[in-house]
Amino acid sequence: MARRETLVVVNQLGEAVRDALAPFGSRLQIVEADRDSDTPWQYANLARAADVLLTGPSPGWKNAPVLAPPGWAAHDEGPEWVQLASAGIDGYPHWLLAGRTVTCGRGDAAVPIAEHVLAALLLHTRRLDRLGVHGRDAWIAQGTPFRLGTQTLPTLSGRTLGIAGFGAIGRAVAQRARAFGVEMLAWRRRDWAPGEAAAEAVRPVASLAELAASSDDLLLALPLTAATRGIVDGAVLGAARPGLHLINVARGALIDETALLTALASGRVGAATLDVTEPEPLPDGHPFYAHPSIRLTPHVSWSGPEVRASFATRVADNLDRFLSGRPLRDLVDAAAGY
Repeated sequence: MARRETLVVVNQLGEAVRDALAPFGSRLQIVEADRDSDTPWQYANLARAADVLLTGPSPGWKNAPVLAPPGWAAHDEGPEWVQLASAGIDGYPHWLLAGRTVTCGRGDAAVPIAEHVLAALLLHTRRLDRLGVHGRDAWIAQGTPFRLGTQTLPTLSGRTLGIAGFGAIGRAVAQRARAFGVEMLAWRRRDWAPGEAAAEAVRPVASLAELAASSDDLLLALPLTAATRGIVDGAVLGAARPGLHLINVARGALIDETALLTALASGRVGAATLDVTEPEPLPDGHPFYAHPSIRLTPHVSWSGPEVRASFATRVADNLDRFLSGRPLRDLVDAAAGY
């Protein structure tokens, strides 16, 4: 069914989408709002009048009350459609997502995240950050074992990469890792379509523990849900192939950090590349900061020059679909958590 001619759109994303909204002209009534406040839902007085909310992650949403404020309490209150700038939905209250159409930014940052993962794989495997020399003696000392053949640098070719979660990010990583001759295994919770895994050149495994036990490098690209919180626990890490390199670009809460520190101490896990933690940032003095086997970055793997433009294009496309009554892109299943 076609929508009414003028949509009331509450924009909490500011300049990121403003240019994408402009071509719709009088078909949209734009209400600018602030998601970076302590109460990003403060425009709830507009809830019954608003058709669409454009919003994204913020501390205010993450710390929102469990119970809905006035104007959001029932399924027939609040915007009909919420467009999220993030791929994950774990940083929003349930009442924002339940009972309405929700779409997300799934895949917008897949390319920079995939490149971040490949960079982590190459840095770890080729040891580029550990082989820097700053003088003649160091050049000779570090290079001699390789010239004598008593030591060799590993290559990505022949290594096994396990991918936990095989959505847009997992696929983007697999496409790029394939060129390096990497064998790829994958585990996800939903079933594989006939021929899907073969087309992606990945071999499915039955469990996360099996994936850890069979991989040299293990990538976490899972959504954070009630079922996945703490899923990388002592049992999974205890089953890992000795020396496993763990990479997390998804959510910090997927990992039981005490179990990770134990696995690193035992050598069962050889190294961890973590772009995400729980909480963010970690408090000063946290052992992850100074651990010699942990490479920690400040949740930047998603950053790339085309991410914002890709999302703006998505918003414009979904608005056009919404106005004409066509299906929206990248719908979220609030009950499933992704």
